[in-house]
Formats: sequence, structure tokens, C-alpha cells
Amino acid sequence: MVFQSAAIIILVSFYAIYIGKMISQRKRGIQTDQIARGKKERKLMLVEIFMKIATYSIVIIEIISILMNTTNMPNGIRIIGICFGIIGVIIFGLAVFTMEDSWRAGIPENDKTTIVTQGIYSLSRNPAFLGFDLVYIGILCAFFNWILFFFTILSILMLHLQILQEERFLPTVFGDDYIEYSRKVCRYIGRK
Repeated sequence: MVFQSAAIIILVSFYAIYIGKMISQRKRGIQTDQIARGKKERKLMLVEIFMKIATYSIVIIEIISILMNTTNMPNGIRIIGICFGIIGVIIFGLAVFTMEDSWRAGIPENDKTTIVTQGIYSLSRNPAFLGFDLVYIGILCAFFNWILFFFTILSILMLHLQILQEERFLPTVFGDDYIEYSRKVCRYIGRK
């Protein structure tokens, strides 16, 4: 029951940050969710559609896995999973709040945003995605089953493909500033 409660708190906290930020931005006239919206090249649109399907599906699979609680994972691994989840929520929260009004879900082809390189973005070019990955891996470790494993891998893969799409897009918006930034800061974590 302790693991279930901790996991539910992790998911509620994580998605409260996500949805709270979207509501806050919407009140200021900002469309946060740019995933698979607008006129985008076919490859980008497909990546975003599959990413949306994977990341929405995993929430359902995670909740079912938590409620069923049928895993045989040792408690030590489950504790590590809960710790990963908590760290993921913290990283995601820092990423979303550091981005201020430049934060978007998906590639905002027509929005004017500013490059963010301070705070947690000085240690990771993609801390929000890293936060997602850590939460997914944490829940997987705490409530392992093969369906959850499949959706965790699929979601992480789709988020990675989205990162690659964004890395092709960002130099067209921010030019040399983004190129220089990407030379200094690693994709997921660390400085070069």
C-alpha cells in the first residue's frame, strides 16, 4: 500500500504540474499543447502523433499497474523506482517553471519563444523529457509487468524521437545561440 500511495502521489504531482502550466498559459493566451497540431511536415507529424498516443496510453497502463500491484519486484528495486519517480517530478517541475512562457509541448512552428539556457537548462537541454523518462522508469521499477515495460520503452523512444525533431528545429529559430548551447550542454544530463 505504501508503494501504491507513493506512486499515485508521484503521478498526481507530475500531471498537476503539466496541466497547471497549461491552464496558466492558456489564461495568458498561450497554446501550450502544440503536439500534432498545425501544418507540419509528415515525419514530424507522425512522430508527434505516435508520441501523443504512447504518452497518453502509458498513463492508463501505469494507473492499472499501480492499482493491481501484482509485481514481484524486490522492495529495494521498488524503493529505487519511487526515488526515480520523485526525482523525475522535481526535474520536470524545475524545467517547466524555468521555461516560463517559452514552454511548449510539441514543436511550436508559429510561436515566438525565447531560448532558455539558465537554471536546470544549464545541466540538460531536455530536462522536461528527462523528468518524463525518470517517472516512467520509476513506476516501471516499482510496479513491473511486461505490458508496462513495453509502454515505458515505447514512450521513452517516442520522446527521444521528439527530441531529435526539436534539435533539427531549434537552430532554425535560435540560430547560433542554440548551436553554441548544444555544444556546451548534453542532451539529457551533464555539461560537455
